[in-house]
Formats: sequence, C-alpha cells, structure tokens
Amino acid sequence: MPLAIVIAGILLLLFLILVLKLNSFLAFILVSLAVAIAEGMDIDSAVTSIEKGIGNTMGIIVLVLGFGAMLGKIISESGAAQKISSVMIGFFGTKHIQLALMITGFIVGLSLFYDVGFFILIPLVFTVAASTGLPLLYVGLPLLASLSVTHGYLPPHPAPTAIAVMFHADMGKTMIYGLIIALPAIFLSGPILSKFLSRIKAKPLKEFLNSSILPEDKLPGFWISFFSALMPMILISLATLAGIILPEGNPVRTFLSHLGNPVIALLISVLFAVFVLGVMRDRKMGEIMSSLTHSVISITTIMLMIAGAGAFKQVLIDGGVSVFIGEWLGKSSLSPLFLGWLIATTIRFCIGSATVAGITTAGIVFPLLSTSSVSPELMVLAIGSGSLMFGHVNDGGFWLFKEYFNLSIKDTLKTWSVMETSIGITGLIGVMALSLIV
Repeated sequence: MPLAIVIAGILLLLFLILVLKLNSFLAFILVSLAVAIAEGMDIDSAVTSIEKGIGNTMGIIVLVLGFGAMLGKIISESGAAQKISSVMIGFFGTKHIQLALMITGFIVGLSLFYDVGFFILIPLVFTVAASTGLPLLYVGLPLLASLSVTHGYLPPHPAPTAIAVMFHADMGKTMIYGLIIALPAIFLSGPILSKFLSRIKAKPLKEFLNSSILPEDKLPGFWISFFSALMPMILISLATLAGIILPEGNPVRTFLSHLGNPVIALLISVLFAVFVLGVMRDRKMGEIMSSLTHSVISITTIMLMIAGAGAFKQVLIDGGVSVFIGEWLGKSSLSPLFLGWLIATTIRFCIGSATVAGITTAGIVFPLLSTSSVSPELMVLAIGSGSLMFGHVNDGGFWLFKEYFNLSIKDTLKTWSVMETSIGITGLIGVMALSLIV
C-alpha cells in the first residue's frame, strides 16, 4: 500500500504538469496534500508537514540560489562571460577550438544558469563557426555539453544545491567529486561526440547570427572576469581541501572553513563582482542593485518548485512512507546510486525538467541514505546525472537548441538528445567508479 501511494502520487504529479499544464509548485502542493491524506493524515497535520518540508528545504537554498543568481547577472551584464570566451578562443586557436569552448562553457556555466549561459555564449559559437569554416555543431556541442553538465551536477545550480541540502551532503566534497566526474562527461559528450554528430548540417536563422556582442573595449579584463566567475568554487574547494590536509583546530583550516561556507563564499563573490565588475567600471550603484533585484525575481519560480518538492519529501517522511520505501529499496540487489539515477532518468523522461526530476527523486530515495552506507555526495551526482538523460520534446533545452541551430525535430533528437543521454550515462559510470574509492 505505501508503494502504491507513492506511485499514484508521481502519476498524479505527471498528470497535473503534463496534461493539465499546472504550475509545478501548485502541482507539488496538491500532490503532497493528496499523498498525506492517503497516508492517513488529517488536513491540519498535512499542512503542518508541508510547512515543515518547505521550511527545512528552503533555509540555505534561498541564500545560495539568490546569491548565485546575483553573481550570474553581474558576470552576464558586465561582459565578463564574453571576455572569458574570447580570450580562451584566442589562446587555444582554431586547432584546439573545441577545447577552448569546452573550458569556456564550464567556467561560465559554474556561475550562470543554463538558459542565461546559452543566450550569452551562442552568438560567439556562431561567430567562431563562421570565421573558421568549421561545422556549427562541431563548434557548439562542446560548449553546450559543459553548460548542461554544470547545470545538472554542480552547486550552486538549483537541483544539485537542493539535493545536497536535503541529503546533508558536504557542498565542497560534492563540488570536488562533481569536477572529477564532470570533466570526462563533458569531453566524451562534447568534443568526442561532436566529431560524429557534426555531419548533421545546422543552418541558424539570420536574426540569430546577428545577435549582439559587446565591443572589446567595453569588456572587463580577463583575470578579473575569470576570478569573479570561479571565486565561489575556489573558496568552497579550498575549505574542503584544508579540512582534508590540515589538522582539526588549525587556524588556517578554521579560517578557510568559514570562507568556504557556501553562503559566505557566494556572498563574498557577489560583493567582489559588484565592486570590480560594477563600481570600478563606472556603473552606478542604483543601477547595479536594480539589476540584482531583477536577477532574484527571475528565479522565484525555481525556488517555489524546490519548495514544493521539499513539501512532497516531508509528507513521505512524516507519513511513514519513506521508511517503507527505504526498506523496500534497501532489499534490492541494485546499488542505491544506480537506483537514484534510474528514478531520476524515468522522471526526466516523463516530465522533461532536469530540476523537477532531480529534486523529486531526492524525496523518493532520501530514506536510502539512512539504510545504506552510500555517500550522500555521490548520491547527489548520481541523481544529477539521471536528471539529464533523454532530453526530448518535453525539455525546454531541446527546443532552445532546435530553434537556434534551425534543426528538424529528428535531427535535434539525433544531436541534443544523444548528447544529453551521453552526459547521463557517462556521469553514472563516473559515480560508480568513484564509489569504489570514496
């Protein structure tokens, strides 16, 4: 019976989102109420559980996503992302253009949400392809693979951040393990895969080819742009490495642990970027703050979606269903990491949204963490890998890619969907391999 309740809840969620086109937050709340009542809760208890789930989930996430959105906005508007890409392309040259774009996508993708990174960097992809005479997909796929991987694998992106908080995973370790797994996934799904897929001809529309690019004299310096984009990752990673290398009580370790707290790291990064990419470049503070306000407004839908998933997770726990699921899944001979990946893959295929797939799966497999010795950091990455699988016609990224590259649906399935599937499978292989070591 408990398992039937969960399956019915997921089916109801799919129906509300896919068929009735209901807002994801509303769908999660309605499903949470329905599941709670099916578990035997009264209305008051169900509402209390939902409130608790939203509160517990959104505590740190509001700060991380809010600061992350602000940092991304500054990186975007100042031209820092464009500067990073132009210098990388100039440094690596035409011969290694794929490597240049792959690294660019990764650096920019760490601080920008996927859609924002896509809109900023795609004009450069078109420009590079036109100037070098190389096939457009050969040039574009390595960059888009990097953007996709950072979106699905690494904090401070919404799903990885939310899952890490739910699982009480160490953010620094999640980032370091994510980097180890991400680089092979990007290389195989970008430069390697594009050699085969670039035979498909992309013919972007003229209006996209004429997308605006800031003049060189309006761009910030490379190193300022580089450090502004990577500062959160640097601070968090330093704190994690200090915790491994230095003894407990060491003042350097203590200091770095404070700086490496995800909230503090992002706050410092935002303030640094406001100063060096805004104030020092003669932007008025009022203009900068207005821009940051709009950046936070733009992610309210994502925050509500995550809040709804937190409510769903909590009613599963409070109603006792999560314990049953944990015991039931725990009896399976399959690895918990593979189960997390498989469930995320299934939901991704049905719903399309990687964010929804990731955080919904987190609520379902949460009890596995208490009944197994699996690393919570690796579980974050396993679910993140699964959440990127099978991007097809119900995936917003699918249509973004199709329209900008002017491909048929068939060719988009043969390129975008294959790339996303490659990322998901490569990520799973990396997680399973890393689980043998950590």
